[in-house]
Amino acid sequence: MSYFSIIVPVYNRPDEVRGLLESLALQSCKDFELVLVEDGSDIPCKEVVDSFEGKIDVKYFYKDNAGRSAARNYGLERAGGEYFVFFDSDCVIPPDYFTALKEALAKEFTPCFGGPDAASDDFSDLQKAINFSMTSFLTTGGIRGGKVQMEKFVPRSFNMGFSREVWEKVGGFREMLAEDLDLSIRIRKAGYTARLIREAFVYHKRRVSLRRFAKQTYMFGTGRVGLKLIWPESLKAVHCLPALFLLGCIFLIVCSFFRWWAILPLAAYVLALWLSALVKTKSLKIACMAVVTSFIQLCCYGYGFIRAYIWEVLLGHGRNVSKELKMRRES
Repeated sequence: MSYFSIIVPVYNRPDEVRGLLESLALQSCKDFELVLVEDGSDIPCKEVVDSFEGKIDVKYFYKDNAGRSAARNYGLERAGGEYFVFFDSDCVIPPDYFTALKEALAKEFTPCFGGPDAASDDFSDLQKAINFSMTSFLTTGGIRGGKVQMEKFVPRSFNMGFSREVWEKVGGFREMLAEDLDLSIRIRKAGYTARLIREAFVYHKRRVSLRRFAKQTYMFGTGRVGLKLIWPESLKAVHCLPALFLLGCIFLIVCSFFRWWAILPLAAYVLALWLSALVKTKSLKIACMAVVTSFIQLCCYGYGFIRAYIWEVLLGHGRNVSKELKMRRES
């Protein structure tokens, strides 16, 4: 029996699954099984999975579409390992991932862990720009990048794991936005610790178009407010910064029509972003793209946050949903 069970939900992503399976087949430590749950896809990846027979221990399941949380929980119920590891289908796993993870857990076992994500050298320029936006201290405070952070580390579902004991006591994912953050909070409140294992990183392709990236970050902002309705203490000052950034940008742009120098703080931030991206990526093109993706990320997250806060908190439309989830939490 494998010690690790990798659980991956997938929906209409056969090409992504191929990249994930190729990386898993090259692992230096193969003490794992892969539980891949096809969540009602119109374009299934069964043929891709079959092509890796004999290379990876894969359990493939097809079920009716019910969302990623239900797919992960479906996989949990069918996994045989003592430790569950979760990846997104758009992840590529470095060859020494499980070797590094096993060594880290042997030195200091922890019931729950998370790892950072990075951009691989073969990623597109847009993917590298998006990766910068999602991991830079200038945009997220390092929350998602595994660096010095403005918020206590919280594992996220693109690269997280926990023991069977944790699952049996806490349960799985709930069908909601920010479901991984919700589960991480429940794990912590059950008395378990979570640790960042920097060596256990993944290459995360993320969204491959600006439109999809904008939609994704908008949903992040919306989900943060939904999480606050269930766990009021989860909302920190850092989570409000994108909303303040969006309002600040609008204010400075309007003021610049009357006093041109009002735009200087925004120009200074653009320069700081560009220089930081240039140093990190060593590419003029990616640095310029990173400025665009950073503004998309901050403004779309901020807009989602503001809209959801007004609708769900100030106008009270989120009360029924939060009560239902709180009842499930207490039951």
